[in-house]
Amino acid sequence: MSDIVVTLPDGSQLELEEGSTVEDAAYEIGPGLGKDTVAGVVDGDLVSKYDELEDGAELVIVTDQSDEYLQVLRHSAAHVFAQALQRLFPEAKLAIGPPTEEGFYYDVTNVDLDADDLADIEAEMYDIIEADYDIERVERSREEALDIYEDNRYKQEILAEEAAGEETVSFYVQDDWQDLCQGPHVESTGEVGAVELLNIASAYWRGDEENEQLTRVYGTAFESEKDLEAFLERREEAKERDHRKLGQELDLFSIPETTGPGLPLYHPNGKRILRELEGFVDQLNDDEGYEFVETPHLFRTELWKKSGHYDNYVDDMFLLDVNEEEYGLKPMNCPGHATIFDQGNWSYRDLPIRYAENGKVYRKEQRGELSGLSRVWAFTIDDGHLFVKPESIEREVNTIMDQINEVLDTFDLDYEVALATRPEKSVGSDEIWEQAENQLRSVLQDSGMDYDIESGDGAFYGPKIDFAFEDALGRKWDGPTVQLDFNMPERFDLSYTGEDNEEHRPVMIHRALYGSYERFFMVLVEHFNGNFPTWLAPEQVRILPVSDDNIGYAKQLKNRYLGDFRVEIEDRSWTVGKKIQTAHDDRVPYMLVVGDNEEEAGTVSVRDRFENEQKDVEVDAFREHLESEIDDKRVEPDFIDE
Repeated sequence: MSDIVVTLPDGSQLELEEGSTVEDAAYEIGPGLGKDTVAGVVDGDLVSKYDELEDGAELVIVTDQSDEYLQVLRHSAAHVFAQALQRLFPEAKLAIGPPTEEGFYYDVTNVDLDADDLADIEAEMYDIIEADYDIERVERSREEALDIYEDNRYKQEILAEEAAGEETVSFYVQDDWQDLCQGPHVESTGEVGAVELLNIASAYWRGDEENEQLTRVYGTAFESEKDLEAFLERREEAKERDHRKLGQELDLFSIPETTGPGLPLYHPNGKRILRELEGFVDQLNDDEGYEFVETPHLFRTELWKKSGHYDNYVDDMFLLDVNEEEYGLKPMNCPGHATIFDQGNWSYRDLPIRYAENGKVYRKEQRGELSGLSRVWAFTIDDGHLFVKPESIEREVNTIMDQINEVLDTFDLDYEVALATRPEKSVGSDEIWEQAENQLRSVLQDSGMDYDIESGDGAFYGPKIDFAFEDALGRKWDGPTVQLDFNMPERFDLSYTGEDNEEHRPVMIHRALYGSYERFFMVLVEHFNGNFPTWLAPEQVRILPVSDDNIGYAKQLKNRYLGDFRVEIEDRSWTVGKKIQTAHDDRVPYMLVVGDNEEEAGTVSVRDRFENEQKDVEVDAFREHLESEIDDKRVEPDFIDE
């Protein structure tokens, strides 16, 4: 038989017979590894250990010590749920049941479930786990599979679309129950140590609003009860940090049903924070020589056809018919910026040209995917587009990375970095993509950053470096990004005159230092639990008069000494204790308590939101500290030494 060669994580190569599986490769490396193999990661995709390898594949062996193992276990937990469900509700029909970052879900139909049913299903799941059934992969013919699912249109559709042309398909069998599935799975149901069903929701089949709604049951699974309990505790804490809850409590934003889904309204408190965020990133852009531009919300679709978005993004666009001509709300700002560049005559001496815009864009997410500020229809990107000479790429990308690092350091955020490579649906030649990916890889390697490869997750026009934030539940959200684009300059026929007086093609770099303001705002709300740094806080100081007699002094403090800050006076006839508690609940960084003694001495008593207090403080000293804390963009109030 012919040989194939696969590449292992350490860069070494392994020669195998054609037709070898992931498990075969593991045994070739060593019998112990072969015995411990649960699954594999091939070219970035998690696959069954029974999957055959192709020549040139990059292979990672997955064991129960691997990061990917929990994903495999949760996939098996979804099967345990489905088996338990059909034991209790034999009429239930199954659709799909994948693992997720938090656990798993299974979409089902032909059964009415409510929260009271979850406890019974969960108890049945534990019976299945305790029975420790072997989980076996069985290959069946497509015809046999179609017969098995003759009354299940969802499985039949999967067979028609995802297994078209295949002679056989895989089932996973445990006891007397089976499910059509590619895997991977653990060896037995007993490996699923602890489970909990979390909630019931509705979901459209295939995520398409034109399709029928199914019942979606969410659950989670871990190897041990201890790990499950730790997750549930984090989940409860995350509920308290949920940006939707805090957004309402702190009067930051709303998404009323009357205005439409996914269309957030920012209230004064929320807009104050957004203005500070805009000011910060605008200053970073000023420092690096960006010029600010503005583009409209609406363009003729001829522009989107020229840019390639119409062919690759039309399903996510809002389209309008205006006087029998088609227009589209912009899903991205880049075609507008490319058009602005195209209006000028540029020399190599002019480059790089750097444009910046806090541009509102619109993307038609499925309604079932909309959630607070994390997924919306209308959002604003702190967009930047650079038009550079090819030899300037790495220098410009390094400068952008410095800007991104300044943002991350300022907000004390944890993040992960990934290089996203060419997707299946893309434009441009193989040579262009290889060149672009190699240049971004070089920047990352030179930076010393740890990064992952996200195969096939690039933009349709070029590869990118993505930064992802983790929210209070441990979910990952897209943040800053740097994207190389050799394709849009070609589509727009952009050029500059080189030193040789010939026309040359610039390279376009897309970058955002936050990502979108909406998602970044969400991350900050949950990261800080509503306790925003003083420079961001909608209200920085609240003055608390001890009695109505001290309101005049409070107004004098605000107007004469603290006029440059966001200061409010609590003038309701409450007790001092209630005023302090309310300011604490409102997450105000500093409270100034002023009574007769403070008024007579011309001082203030300073409290922070952590209930630390310092009396007899000179007003000038407090003001100078406030200026310093805000200018330095410090994360926590630090006037009072604990």
